[in-house]
Amino acid sequence: MDLNGAGALISGGASGLGAATARLLVERGAHVALIDLDADKANALAGELGDAAHAVPCDVTDPGEMEAAVDEAATLLGGLRLAVGCAGIGWAERTVHKRGAHSFEPYEKVIQVNLIGMFNLLRLGANAIAQSEAGQDGERGAVIMTASIAAFDGQIGQLSYSASKGGVVGMTLPAARDLAGRGVRVNTIAPGLFDTPLLAALPDDARKALGDGVPFPQRLGKPSEYAALVASIAENTMLNGETIRLDGALRMPPK
Repeated sequence: MDLNGAGALISGGASGLGAATARLLVERGAHVALIDLDADKANALAGELGDAAHAVPCDVTDPGEMEAAVDEAATLLGGLRLAVGCAGIGWAERTVHKRGAHSFEPYEKVIQVNLIGMFNLLRLGANAIAQSEAGQDGERGAVIMTASIAAFDGQIGQLSYSASKGGVVGMTLPAARDLAGRGVRVNTIAPGLFDTPLLAALPDDARKALGDGVPFPQRLGKPSEYAALVASIAENTMLNGETIRLDGALRMPPK
């Protein structure tokens, strides 16, 4: 896929991995729609990126809102070639602890945002991309989802998060096979420890300790490195149905 002139939709696009992806795609000549629950942040980033970016406030868990947002993005961008899912939340709680069993509502919320929200991006984004004119090799575009190494190395307290991200990994290959006839590729990135707003709340020494545990390089990942992989996946037509760990060879211990 040629990113120059391509329309790209990014959920969770106002901060963290999504914002870094938006910046790089615009640098490569793409036009982006920033789908995010935080309208103020989305509008601020769109203003920073200029005419190539549009803010589309939306709750990814709401099917109606998401369908309207994808339609709006396709209209604003003159069609879609790329959909990138970065929206997600976390939660820490053991299956059974001193206060009793794992709470139901947080588990449901994490699944709703991380898995069902990603499913909405996948199904609606792919449907919009499938309306595009086929290019080289019959390709119309690509969907790139975000999982986590927690899908494989879930730690103590990561029950809901690991389940949600494991579900994203599980959707990748069947979706790629479903969409092959329409020329739409599907891949997933499973990041390790990245310097995102979630970790920014930790003290500097705690963040350094996390980075020191990565085999190489011994630091937290940079959102720009995630964005670079998004661009590489988009541009490499042979890459399809794959989940790629982006983690510096980190394998998470139990806790």
